Amino acid sequence: MALIPHIIGGEHVETAERTQPVFNPATGQPQHELAIASAATVEQAVAAAKAALPAWRKTSLTKRADVFFNLRQLLKQRTPELAAIVTSEHGKVLSDAAGEIARGLENVEFASGLLHLLKGERDEQVSTGVDVHSIKQPVGVVAAITPFNFPVMVPLWMIASAIACGNTVVLKPSERDPSASVFIAELFREAGLPDGVLNVVHGDKVAVDTLLDSRDVKAISFVGSTPIAKYIYERAAANGKRVQALGGAKNHMIVMPDADLNGAADAAVSAAYGSAGERCMAVSVVVAVGGVGDELVAKIAERMEKLKIGDGTDPASEMGPLITAEAKARVESYVAGAEAEGATVVVDGREAQFEGDGFFTGVSLLDHVKTDSKVYLEEIFGPVLAVVRVDTYEEGVQLINEHQFGNGTAIFTRDGGVARQFEFEVEAGMVGINVPIPVPVGSFSFGGWKDSLFGDAHIYGPESIHFYTRSKVVTTRWPKPDQSRVDLGFPSNS
Repeated sequence: MALIPHIIGGEHVETAERTQPVFNPATGQPQHELAIASAATVEQAVAAAKAALPAWRKTSLTKRADVFFNLRQLLKQRTPELAAIVTSEHGKVLSDAAGEIARGLENVEFASGLLHLLKGERDEQVSTGVDVHSIKQPVGVVAAITPFNFPVMVPLWMIASAIACGNTVVLKPSERDPSASVFIAELFREAGLPDGVLNVVHGDKVAVDTLLDSRDVKAISFVGSTPIAKYIYERAAANGKRVQALGGAKNHMIVMPDADLNGAADAAVSAAYGSAGERCMAVSVVVAVGGVGDELVAKIAERMEKLKIGDGTDPASEMGPLITAEAKARVESYVAGAEAEGATVVVDGREAQFEGDGFFTGVSLLDHVKTDSKVYLEEIFGPVLAVVRVDTYEEGVQLINEHQFGNGTAIFTRDGGVARQFEFEVEAGMVGINVPIPVPVGSFSFGGWKDSLFGDAHIYGPESIHFYTRSKVVTTRWPKPDQSRVDLGFPSNS
């Protein structure tokens, strides 16, 4: 099997004390070997990024922008090729993989406007003959540690903004589906990015800890589970680094009695089972308010029966496999324990039959879920939808606000007043009004509240420019030589 290399200083590096297989989730068979970086290999990548930093930060903004315009064109031209890579290693269907690339492209397009984004501010005559202006400068070498579920979109959310701001990057993608990151790095180089500005190393905790502890890495961006996000935040912050660490989610979708139940059912199925539920913005809990529960559950179950689950390369497939055999076993364990926790198993995905050794599971629907159960409290990250029934809108909002996660949420209603009240009082970072997966467009930023985010900066969009730059304020005065004198008083603005 071919070995997937690191990319360090523009070169393919196959040095590896250890390797591990990369599977095709649809077949369950290994298809590549992956070089796992030692601490020394990671340090080599950091050194390459550090060496490339002085020249890149001096590169004119116009030339930086040219790279992103070129990259945008290359990504659009080669979307089918990149989508096929994603499907072969992640398992999601080709249309979903292409959609992921399109959402990543939004941040490439955003970063293309860096001439505007990096503008400072200026005040004239703040004191007699004194002006003040501010500038944005890169933080230095940054590390991007990305998850398996979006092997194109999330890296582009991080590295596009970081590179546009004049930083250099070490990207550590998930070892489960790493080829997309190698492909992206090669496209960046083809677009004109100098060697060493973007480096890719593959690895596990050894690689991550080396990045967290390196004195030359100034900022860490991470997306993954909450326990790991918290670990990364605490260790990196203790080492004096700037950190944004996005964690897990348990996204609730409230359905009000006045909602269009057909539309709500369509939205629930799409948002819960798309990409096999391996999305941090997937709807995990439907909160049925008042008497809509029975009808809503029936409509959701009816739609689930028609879903086509299969190999992501099959145009007829709407949902592919889970990423690993371990993920399949973990997801199915939640369904197995749901009934003992008081839930009604309306549709049991474990009963679905599939040919071959792929990591497939069926879609599951659990009704009358208790709010003290594991199925409700924990992030499942698979095609399992829980339905909780409440009597009032206030009870529904209370559930969301009391949950440890606060990534995204949604409400389905025809009442504008209720929608506005929900927007005002719900405690989550991203809110949808009749929109089940409210991922912001590229001109805004993505991120949750509570245990869904560690650090104070959201990812991509305007907040990414703040995260990947440091502000410097410059005060200037050009006095006439005959006006210079000693003044021991505190500087004034007179």
